[in-house]
Amino acid sequence: MAGRIEGKVSLITGGGSGIGRATALLFGREGAKLVVADYDPQGGERTVKTIAEAGGTAVFHAADVSNPQAVDALMHKVVETYGRLDCAFNNAGIEGHTAVTPDCSIENWNRVIAINLTGVFLCMKYEIALMLKHGGGSIVNTSSGAGLVGLPGGPAYVASKHGVAGLTKTAALEFARKGIRVNAVCPGFIHTPMVERILDKGALSEEQIIAAEPMHRMGKPEEIAEAVLWLCSDASSFVTGLPMPVDGGYVAQ
Repeated sequence: MAGRIEGKVSLITGGGSGIGRATALLFGREGAKLVVADYDPQGGERTVKTIAEAGGTAVFHAADVSNPQAVDALMHKVVETYGRLDCAFNNAGIEGHTAVTPDCSIENWNRVIAINLTGVFLCMKYEIALMLKHGGGSIVNTSSGAGLVGLPGGPAYVASKHGVAGLTKTAALEFARKGIRVNAVCPGFIHTPMVERILDKGALSEEQIIAAEPMHRMGKPEEIAEAVLWLCSDASSFVTGLPMPVDGGYVAQ
């Protein structure tokens, strides 16, 4: 039986670990032709190796999404390898340092905004141009539950993820009649290396997270991957401009 995105050329940034890696593995199983991008070559190569060992098709390209030249080179890699782009998951991001607004350093603010927000903008800028040449496509961005509600101690992160939600809606409206759908996933607390780092820093405990979740558990990367797959597939053909919470009900409270 054909996969849900069989033969679709797909780009995933931040594909070396966590949600990006889980999504890349799922896309590989579902028949996509993948370009996996990450700042960390070891993680990205490991993802590509796992996809290949399972019979999938994937190549790795190292990229810093906050760098316009690097993003341009990434898009050239996509075209050079497969000739077009059908789906993109702009997932690369960082959590930055925890601090209330007056204590958030300029360096932390600039770095988080550069990767989480400018990086998504740059990827969309080039991806949309590619998709317009080939009749359309689907873009999914990683926002966050913190892109829909406030989160004390994370001014840069929250601002970046709210920005991603806004960019998503704007691009969706701009290209709704040109065959390009643009949506976002808004994960809650998910078992990923990013959340593990937050726990290690002592900013939150796992018990606090679980207590705050209506479903009384943390999510799994694979659960976000399934949402991304649906948004990239033809099953969501009438869905665009949606910042989609995948958070166990957290932002519904």
